[in-house]
This record gives sequence, C-alpha cells and structure tokens, in this order.
Amino acid sequence: MSFQAATAKLDAPVRDLVVAFTANGTRHVGEAEKDQKEVAEWIDRAAQPDVAGEASIQVSSLSFSHTPKLRPSVDTQRGARPAYVPRQQHTERRRRRDLRRPASLLSTQSKLQPQQYYATPALTRFFDHVQSLPPVRAAAAAGAFAHVVVDVEGAPALERKAEPVKKKEKKPATPVSALPASDAGAAPAPSASAPASKPPKTEKKEKKKKEESGKKAAANAPAADDGEPVPSMIDLRIGRIVDIKKHPDADSLYVEVRARYPPLFLHPADCRVQQIDFAEETGPRTVVSGLVNYIPIEQMRDKLLVGVCNLKPANMRGVKSFAMVLCATSKEGKEGGIELVRPPEGAQPGDRVYFEGADFENAQPLTQLNPKKKIFETIQPGFTTLETREAAWVNPATKSVHKIRTKDGFCIAPTFVGASLS
Repeated sequence: MSFQAATAKLDAPVRDLVVAFTANGTRHVGEAEKDQKEVAEWIDRAAQPDVAGEASIQVSSLSFSHTPKLRPSVDTQRGARPAYVPRQQHTERRRRRDLRRPASLLSTQSKLQPQQYYATPALTRFFDHVQSLPPVRAAAAAGAFAHVVVDVEGAPALERKAEPVKKKEKKPATPVSALPASDAGAAPAPSASAPASKPPKTEKKEKKKKEESGKKAAANAPAADDGEPVPSMIDLRIGRIVDIKKHPDADSLYVEVRARYPPLFLHPADCRVQQIDFAEETGPRTVVSGLVNYIPIEQMRDKLLVGVCNLKPANMRGVKSFAMVLCATSKEGKEGGIELVRPPEGAQPGDRVYFEGADFENAQPLTQLNPKKKIFETIQPGFTTLETREAAWVNPATKSVHKIRTKDGFCIAPTFVGASLS
C-alpha cells in the first residue's frame, strides 16, 4: 500500500497532521523501500476504528497499545512528582512510527481535565513529548494540530506506602513426650548450681588471641551505611587511563580503562569507554564516561585522575561501567566546560584519596554504596573547588571545609573556581 493510499483513510485532524508532518510523503517516511512500506502500514493501522476511534481510548479503559514502553524517570524513582518527559530520545524511525498514536489520542486528550491526565502519567508523558517535537510544532503552526497544554507543575506527588514488616512465627517447642525413647532417656543437663570446670590455660590464650584479632579486624572493617551519610563512605582512589576508545554502539561514547560512572540521565551518544588502572589485582576497570563533547580524547590518554570506586556498576549500551571519574563542572554549567580533577604531584594509581578532618581521615569507605540510600547523591552537592582551585567538601550544616587530598597533597581543578564536582 502506498503512503497516499494509506493517508486517504485517515480522518481529520489525523490526516492533516500526517500530511503536514511528512510534507505529503516527501520527508520522515524513510529512504529505504522497506521503511516506507512500514510507515504506510502504520498509517493504515491508525485508520482502523479500534485505534482511531474515541471509544477505544477512553481514560477509564486505556490500553498499552497506545503507549510505548517507557522506563520510569529519575524523579519517579525518587518518589517525587511523576516525570512527564521520556528519559531516552526517540530515533527518527520511532518518531515516524509513533506519530499516529498522539494524533489518534488528540480528540480525547484535549478534553481531559488535569486530574484525569494525572491518572495516566505514562500516556500523558508520551503524548506531550511527541506533540512538542519540532516537526510536529511546525505542523501545528500550519493549523494541522492543536497544541494541548499539560499542567506539569500541578502534578500531585506520588504516595508510596511502606510494605508491612513480615513477622517470623516461632516454632512451638517439642514436648518431652514426643521425643524418641533414646532422647527421653538421655542424661539430664547439669544444674546451674553445679560448679563449672576451669578451662585449660591453652584455651584461655587462644581465646585472648581471637579477641585481639577481632578488634583489629573491626578497626579495618568498612564503615556501616547506617546513620547520616558522610563523605568518608565514598571510596576515592587515584587511577590512570591506560586505554580509551569510543563506544562501539555510539559514536559519542568513550570506553576507558579508568573511572567514570554514567549518571542515570546520561544519553549513550555522549559517552566513551575507558580502561583505568587503580593498581588492583583484578586489573584495570572498564568505565563508560560522557565526556566526548567536553574533553578531547587526546587530552585523556594516559591521564591520572580521581575515581569513585564503590558505586554500583551500571550498564550503558551493553558495556558495564565499574567506576566514576571525578570531574569539575564550571559554575556557569556544562556550557562553561568540564575538566578532570587533577591528583597532586607524586600520586600513583591505587593511592587512597580522603577528606581532611579527624572524623574522615582514618575512616574506611563502604565496600559498595547502596543506591537506595542515596549516599553519593546526598554528599555530592557539597563538593566544590575553592579560590585556590583545591577540591573540597563543604559541610552544609556547619559550613566547615574539608579538602580532598592524598598523602602527597591536594587534588585540584586545572582552571575552575567555585565548580561543582561529580
């Protein structure tokens, strides 16, 4: 079926929108014949009564056939307002394919009151995203599509109820009468009044050694993640980039053997994959970073850096990232530039990086930060660079300054003052 034949089956305003969006089939319909055929099939499908009819998309009986599979946004996961912006950008092919959905929903969506479309955030998020695409806005300006205003600011906060704690039932004690005869006839336990025999001296010595070794192990054990988050829970180390390349599935991703952990909202097209040496027995760590648009690859090869080594590993387009590089972002934002936090002279891969202060200098970091407790997210807003460009954490409650350093000196940003670190 041709594009024109399929479009002729559509009702207004869907037909007007599709014609305006594609310039009557001359753009956004694919270059390959296979893509053009698929677009025509989708348009033909949109003309069917079960898709385009208003009765099929009533809010009281919404079907997932009208909404794409969208992952929860960062805000939704944190228990804030439901997010109405998709986290992943649509490809050109998906835009062509998905256009018929919001067009079919237009007549119903435009009649909804806020409380009604708040009840279906995934559908509203998708509809508002597609209607805001530049080609669709151009079609709306031509009168083919009436823009529907969505009151995002007025969205109610999500209510999350805590799951009830399951109580373990105690097993009833077995009565003596139910025991086997051999057990019932066993010798009774010695009474409390009977004098206890003294343990041999060798047992006392072994017990004392165990207690001493237990105290030493407790002193070197990782900190517990109970209580308020503190910066010493974060495992910072010196690393060196020993290899770096662009992500195999995204031209603007770097793959490094070093220490960079992608934020939840980082788009894969902005990342590199790297190998970073932290002087570990297991060898260098693979790290995906989003620095392609900010730091040339030539300026990253063989560089020393500060890595966050106890974040939970995360997948980025099929490549798992095992650390995060600590970077300084200009106080003007990313547009002002991003640069690697520089270790002090004499620093070597594997060196411990810590925060000044009696409470932090000798504290052990956690083995791995629990994502649910938001430890890094709580501490990170206090990261900054001072007038001396030295990296530091400022306690938001006491305003005390704790510089970030190694045994050889302080970590600094090459040029930024008042930068944020992440």
